[in-house]
Amino acid sequence: MLHRSGTVPYVSKDAQQDVRQDVRQDVQRSGSPLRKDAQRNRELVLAAAREVYAEQGVEAPLDVIARRAGVGNATLYRRFPDRAALIEAVFHATLASVIEAGEEARRAEDPWAGLNGYLDRVFTVLAADRGANDLMTTGIEGVPTLERLHVHNAETFAGLLDRCRDRGLVRADVVTEDLLLSLAAVGRAAPALEAAVPGSWRRPLALLIDGLRAEGAHPLPTEPLTSDQLTAVLGELNHPRG
Repeated sequence: MLHRSGTVPYVSKDAQQDVRQDVRQDVQRSGSPLRKDAQRNRELVLAAAREVYAEQGVEAPLDVIARRAGVGNATLYRRFPDRAALIEAVFHATLASVIEAGEEARRAEDPWAGLNGYLDRVFTVLAADRGANDLMTTGIEGVPTLERLHVHNAETFAGLLDRCRDRGLVRADVVTEDLLLSLAAVGRAAPALEAAVPGSWRRPLALLIDGLRAEGAHPLPTEPLTSDQLTAVLGELNHPRG
């Protein structure tokens, strides 16, 4: 989510109604509801995946999830043919709720208040769930709602920064990629901070936000990353070399 990837268009208002259909979206295959036992197995897999992803992140092996759910690997793959399909089902509602938070921030009369409120919402999600944190701060591909969120998030920050800049509220040399990279770096620590002292992630976030202010700003030492460079850096956070 803090990572900008591709040119996938922002999800429409109608499409956002899918937030309430994440349990139903794969229930129907050929126009018929799943049998009760198949539906129960699907729900067991989703519940287990939420737990495992929150504990271990989204790189957790699928067989670990199957064991936690009490089903065989074949049952898991019958419902979710790959990791991306399972991740989409597990995190669809969470990711779509962040998109809606971005819409609320865009509508704010005061862009600085909108920016602060949106960041608080984003970091609340990042701190609460390691799996959601993995998705939103690194370069994981193939998850449709996540891809929409990446694009919408970058557009939200760009619009808010422009409006703040027009009012002299943020430094003139900060760009969207600066903010996305800084937030990803701080955001990766949010679950550990929350576990150590609940709410302690608000302190480094406040320091970061304070650094955006126009008042007292000093020139930045290098040029900002391009969008492609940012994508590569965030991909490295998820798949480091060596």
